[in-house]
Amino acid sequence: MTESYMKKLSSTLLDAITDKDPLVQEQVCSALCSLGEVRPVEMLRTCEEYLRQHDKLAHPYRAAVLRAMERVLSSRASELDKDTASTIILLASSEMTRMKDLVGDWQQAVSGVLVALGRQFISKVMEELLHRLQPGALPHCAVLHTLASLSVANAFGVVPFLPSILSSLLPVLGMAKQDTVRMAFCSALQRFSEGALEYLANLDRAPDPTVRKDAFTTDIFSAYDVLFHHWLQSREAKLRLAVVEALGPMSHLLPSERLEEQLPKLLPGILALYKKHSETFYVSKSLGQILEAAVSVGSRTLDTQLDALLAALHSQICVPVESSSPLAMSNQKEALRCFTVLACNSPDRLLAFLLPRLDTNNERTRVGTLQVVRHVINSAAAQMEDKKPFILSSMRLPLLDTNSKVKRAVVQVISAMAHHGYLEQPGGEAMIEYIVQQCALPPEQEPEKPGPSSKDSKADSVRAISVRTLYLVSTTVDRMNHVLWPYLLQFLIPVRFTGALTPLCRSLMHLAQKRQEAGADTFLIQYDTHASLPSPYAVTARLLVVSSSPYLGDGRGVVALRLLSVLHPNIHPLLGQHWETTVPLLLGYLDEHMEETLPQEEWEERLLMFLRDTLAIVSDNVWICQLSLELCRQLPCYDGAPQEKNFLYKCIGTTLGAASSKEVVRKHLQELLETARYQEEAEREGLACCFGICAISHLEDTLAQLEDFVRSEVFRKSIGILNIFKDRSENEVEKVKSALILCYGHVAARAPCELVLAKVESDILRNVFQHFNTKVLGVKIETKDPALKLCLVQSVCMISHAICSSTQAGSFHFSRKAELVAQMMEFIRAEPLDSLRTPIRKKAMLTCTYLVSVEPALDKQAWADVIRGCLHSVMALLPEPKGEDGGCQESLYLDTLHALEDLLTSLLQQNMTPQGLQMMIEHLSPWIKSPRGHERARALGVSAHLLRYFLEHLRVSIIARRLPPDQLISLLLTMFEGLGDHDQNCSRAATVMINCLLQERGGALQEKVPEIVSVLRSKLQEVQGEHILPAAQHSIYLLATQHCAAVVSSLLGSPLPLDSHTCMLWRALAAEPHLATQVLGLLLEMMNRDVPFKESRAFLLGRTPDRVATLLPLSASCALFEVMSTPAVGPAVLELYPQLFVALLLRVSCTVGVQLPRNLQALERRGASPALATRNLEPCSSAVDTLRAVLLRSGSEDVAQRMDQEGGWELLRTSAGHEEGATRLARAMAEHAGPRLPLVLKALACTQSSVYEVQRVTTTAFLAELLNSNVANDLMLLDSLLESLAARQKDTCASVRRLVLRGLANLASGSPDKVRAHGPQLLTAMIGGLDDGDNPHSPVALEAMVGLAQLLHLMETWDLRSGLLHVAIRIRPFFDSEKTEFRTASIRLFGHLNKVCHGDCEDIFLDQVMGGMAPLLLHLQDPQTTVASACRFALLMCGPNLACEELSAAFQKHLQEGRALHFGEFLNTTCKHLMQHFPDLLGRLLSTCLFYCKSSWEGVRAAAPLLTGFLVLHAEPRQQPQVDLDQLISAFQILLKDPAPEVRTRAAEALGRLVKLA
Repeated sequence: MTESYMKKLSSTLLDAITDKDPLVQEQVCSALCSLGEVRPVEMLRTCEEYLRQHDKLAHPYRAAVLRAMERVLSSRASELDKDTASTIILLASSEMTRMKDLVGDWQQAVSGVLVALGRQFISKVMEELLHRLQPGALPHCAVLHTLASLSVANAFGVVPFLPSILSSLLPVLGMAKQDTVRMAFCSALQRFSEGALEYLANLDRAPDPTVRKDAFTTDIFSAYDVLFHHWLQSREAKLRLAVVEALGPMSHLLPSERLEEQLPKLLPGILALYKKHSETFYVSKSLGQILEAAVSVGSRTLDTQLDALLAALHSQICVPVESSSPLAMSNQKEALRCFTVLACNSPDRLLAFLLPRLDTNNERTRVGTLQVVRHVINSAAAQMEDKKPFILSSMRLPLLDTNSKVKRAVVQVISAMAHHGYLEQPGGEAMIEYIVQQCALPPEQEPEKPGPSSKDSKADSVRAISVRTLYLVSTTVDRMNHVLWPYLLQFLIPVRFTGALTPLCRSLMHLAQKRQEAGADTFLIQYDTHASLPSPYAVTARLLVVSSSPYLGDGRGVVALRLLSVLHPNIHPLLGQHWETTVPLLLGYLDEHMEETLPQEEWEERLLMFLRDTLAIVSDNVWICQLSLELCRQLPCYDGAPQEKNFLYKCIGTTLGAASSKEVVRKHLQELLETARYQEEAEREGLACCFGICAISHLEDTLAQLEDFVRSEVFRKSIGILNIFKDRSENEVEKVKSALILCYGHVAARAPCELVLAKVESDILRNVFQHFNTKVLGVKIETKDPALKLCLVQSVCMISHAICSSTQAGSFHFSRKAELVAQMMEFIRAEPLDSLRTPIRKKAMLTCTYLVSVEPALDKQAWADVIRGCLHSVMALLPEPKGEDGGCQESLYLDTLHALEDLLTSLLQQNMTPQGLQMMIEHLSPWIKSPRGHERARALGVSAHLLRYFLEHLRVSIIARRLPPDQLISLLLTMFEGLGDHDQNCSRAATVMINCLLQERGGALQEKVPEIVSVLRSKLQEVQGEHILPAAQHSIYLLATQHCAAVVSSLLGSPLPLDSHTCMLWRALAAEPHLATQVLGLLLEMMNRDVPFKESRAFLLGRTPDRVATLLPLSASCALFEVMSTPAVGPAVLELYPQLFVALLLRVSCTVGVQLPRNLQALERRGASPALATRNLEPCSSAVDTLRAVLLRSGSEDVAQRMDQEGGWELLRTSAGHEEGATRLARAMAEHAGPRLPLVLKALACTQSSVYEVQRVTTTAFLAELLNSNVANDLMLLDSLLESLAARQKDTCASVRRLVLRGLANLASGSPDKVRAHGPQLLTAMIGGLDDGDNPHSPVALEAMVGLAQLLHLMETWDLRSGLLHVAIRIRPFFDSEKTEFRTASIRLFGHLNKVCHGDCEDIFLDQVMGGMAPLLLHLQDPQTTVASACRFALLMCGPNLACEELSAAFQKHLQEGRALHFGEFLNTTCKHLMQHFPDLLGRLLSTCLFYCKSSWEGVRAAAPLLTGFLVLHAEPRQQPQVDLDQLISAFQILLKDPAPEVRTRAAEALGRLVKLA
């Protein structure tokens, strides 16, 4: 019986071997192998029989069966008896030679079977194979391939047969005419040679240690003769490569004298193949083996062939190699291996060949030579040890090559040299400098010769490779530490190495940290022994300045600051503690920003503060002076970097400010003035900043030095020289003067204000105007350079601001104020009106703004001239055409306009009277009336600015007048007509009169209210005027205070949608709380007076009737929203909050899906007119918006905001989401408006008996969610809520009943401590919900399951015992429900039932757990993730009830939520423990698996055989009676035909495991 099951399993799998899916076919093979692992003999016999019986089975499927046999034989061949082995050997031999032509996969599989058998039954296999070698006849190619493979797989077994094999093969070599046969012979000879070499290399383990090389040499030489002298001459390239591949290992077996004799012909013959083949890997590989053989016998012939060998191999290295060609790369590796052999044998001749080729200018030659040199340095280190100076000197010319490929090769050679001690030799420093030079290359400008091979990736650029090399050498090659430290420091300062600063700093930082770890003595730099190193001052200056542009050069700012911090012991001994604190703060600031977001000025200020603090800590004048000297020396380094040079000037000013030596300060300032590059604007600005910062501490010296410079010979000579060149003289002289003028401005702006006041007229302004080449008093200013003029304006602006900023400005009498103002006005008038190109206007007006507030005050004429001139300069500007620089021009124009507004505002402040304002308006009047549109627009904008400013400081009041009572109505109507008067003064008077009349006589107008409201509405639509609408709002408010109901009724008669004017009238009714309360009450009454909708007859049979909104409630809802739009309505809303909230919630619920009346639908489709409000008129949306407004106006903004964030309002509007929207509203109310709920619930009490089902659903959802919060318990609402929900349990609406259960379940989260007290009531309600109705997918039942899952763990165990079993049995059918939510809820509830049964209830529940085990395991593969997650939870909860710690631990390990589940591994572990602890369950579990083999879900259907297989895998033979193998095999036979490949795969896998019980 057992044998028949084994055969049945094997046959079933073999029948499935023809599956079209390769993965299924592979699994079938694996299953066959599984059978073979257990019963190898039976499986192999069945396969052998199957192949014999299915003679016409296609080759691919025969190959698959044979591969399975091979895998079994590879591990189980030792278990075969000789008869079985012989049978399989005969089968394989027959299969192998069945076809004369080669069929790759098939015959390879056959060969594999024989090779596997050959490891155990070598004699029988060799006997069969030798039998196939008939004397005088060519053997089958497959036989040759098998012999070849076998000789490598079992060299010890085959090599003793080699003489007889060779004796059979050699005589027929000449008969091989076909190239495929010859190639097979070559492959066999190659493998025979390799096997023989392995045998000879391991004679100590060989079965016959007496075997010697001589046993094969004669035959191998005979074969060599045929291969080399005949077959190598073939025209077929593949054959030649096969020959040459064989010659390599064969050369090791040739007699020494024969090899020596053949080398003169063999080596040239092999080298000649380089010219015949594009793929030369096999040639190089064979050549390397031949060279090794020649060296091993001490060949002298090799010397005579060396030049040719070197030339041929060198040409192979010089061929460009693409990384996408693996064979080409392998060829280079083999060629380099040949060089290694030659280097070890003839190092001198090798270098004599290589090194001269480094001097050639040919790119390929030089690159290839460098590759060989690098390889030789690495692979023949011992032979190259005494050649180091020679190799280093030969690198002189390659170091000068500009080709990027050569550079890359040079860098790689230097890297190899670093590892082998070359750079420690004389000349090594040049190599290090070369690496640093390449690191300094600009990434985008690396020199590269054009051509198709010049496309280098960014990661492989010269710079990138050099950067990596420098860092690796610095960090990983310990012997380089003393070479690089402190040598690399000398590259920090020179300009040509600026691009390498980032990698340099990284390497230096690592080296410095290593030195620190080694001890302070090794870290401190001895400058007397390293004269070429930069001083500490130079390093400090350089690193600080480059940090000002922190993102340049791959982020050099960060590494520069870090290096500076690490170097602090070498900078100054007092700086350590401070820099350790402040540098991380600076780095943290950079981490918070990116290049685009870094505020440059703030960053520079932080660095300057760092410098100031450093100077304060050092507090050594000598050190500070040395630093200032070094800073000045480095100025030329930044000629091409204006931003960094500007910062360097600031550093110089800061350092000089800290210096106590006046002589040093004066000297450096003089040098700066003498050496500055005045033609560059950035340099002039930087120089001025430097003088300004220095003046903070040295005002007198700074001013004195500026005057001294002007009087100095240097200045005069430069002016004189420039005057010689007339074309250049004026411009360049003015650039110098511009810089000096700017210096004075910055000095005034930076120096202490109190000190500046004393110098401003006598020194500063005098020199400023002297350099401007003018006498202010009466002499006209003429200059051709606008930059000089701008500098003057900018400088005077800074001086003026300094005067205003002084605490003594109020008492300061500025005698030159009028002259400066006049000068600025002259500049302003001189500016062209056709364009705005410079900020001269803006700066000059800003200067005047500062000067206006300084004493003495301007006279009226000057005041008027300033206004007139500035207005003309800005207003008359032509509009700029839009161009590329439109953004910059727009910014400059806006800045100029704001400067004008500030100036006029400042002037108005001096005369803050109506007369003063009138004068301003008079000046603006011509521009306001200008025929040019852009001038009018500008003038009106400035006027508005001045008026706003003026009105902010004034109060205006209007007093109404009384009118005779007998003229009331007629005058009122007349005034309404007056609203349309074209004269605004008249219309304003009319509004005043109307409101006075209504206030004084409104009580007598009740009967006229509709008429008044109608006239007012119509006039608002006719009249345009900003003052009309506020007045009309006040009118309607006055009328409503006296006739509220009439006004509300009249306004409700307004047509929908409401126009914007009607909306504003409604809002006016909320101005006063008492009135607003009346209005809201009336609107609520109107909204509830009529039914919310009417049902129209359906035109189509079976269609639900349309619901159409009634007009009055809709109008009231819209009006409520408008009233709510006014913030003043808040107190009234608070007073009526419960009524408003409940009424609007019910309004929302009963308008879901309700349509507008057809006339309003047509209006909506046509689109509202501009005068109409844009608010949505759809009934439900209108009610929702109004409800939201109630919350906002009642102080419940948090509720409204929470609904906004969660999308609650949108849900409330839709039929599908309305229930969830009501739930979210209740949740928000409970969280943010709890104290208001008692009154709301009281108002909701009457809705229980509502005739509208949707209202009952809405209120039930609201009440149910309140129980989800502890607010119900805190406000003592719990009992009333439970009572209200209990009363709705028998509601005719299933949704209401469902929501009741949800509310009861919410008690678990809202008031968990109250669940026990209400346990029986809750359990009864939930069990009743499980049995609700006849619908198998009742939503009430679903809610009951979800609710029970929440409540169970809070109930008394005793209360649960009565219903627990009933619940478990009732929910079991839902495990396989077609609906995802039912599967999820039932399985999760099953988990909770298990959870509460931990303890007293195990006996009751164990059978249920066992019954649910297989479904839960299988549904882990459910297509829905929620179901799979529920299964994880349920199994975790089942674990403790199984009384099996191992199983429970496995569940805990694999099934935690969020952890990836390896299903196969988990199932394997689970089945192992199940079978160990519950062996009697095997039959029950397998029956369940059979049921799920028919599941409609592919994942579950595939999991069923997988579970079966693991159960069987861990079952014991004694459990076999529980298993119906016939039934299982039949089921899996069906699954093997399943349309899903995954199912077929799992079925095959399971069949492989059934062998255990077969």
